[in-house]
Amino acid sequence: MIRGIHHVAVHVHDLDRMMAFYKEAFGFELVGDAFSWSDDEFIDRIVDVPGSAARGAMLRAGTCYMELFQFSAPRPDSERPLQPYDKGYTHFCVDVTEIEEEYTRLKGLGMTFSQSAPIDVGHVKTIYGRDPEGNLIEIQQTADNCEFPLSALAPVTR
Repeated sequence: MIRGIHHVAVHVHDLDRMMAFYKEAFGFELVGDAFSWSDDEFIDRIVDVPGSAARGAMLRAGTCYMELFQFSAPRPDSERPLQPYDKGYTHFCVDVTEIEEEYTRLKGLGMTFSQSAPIDVGHVKTIYGRDPEGNLIEIQQTADNCEFPLSALAPVTR
């Protein structure tokens, strides 16, 4: 039985900086302790990366976990952030209220946006932006007529 997506993982260049950004920008909190590995064949098998070394952390906000990794080995093949049209996972979306206020607040925290304001599509207002390392994040506010509001997902239970 599939219960839902557990987490999104993002490779970052500066784990401490990005943990602070995601905490301040979106309310993510560290779950447990940050972790690291190096020269660990067991972890290499799990992540399917021979000779890997990294620091990481699991964060949580609302109904979403985010895992951040800062790999020191191997080095990334490209320093270029993914574009919306690239192959593979390219962004995650944060659901907000008062999107115009969040847009302004997030710009103040270092996010960059190519549009001057969120775009009203009718069922949703949305805008794509980039975190301080260039990772793509969509910010959205659903309207009352939206068929996929965040509130339709099961609440977090403990």
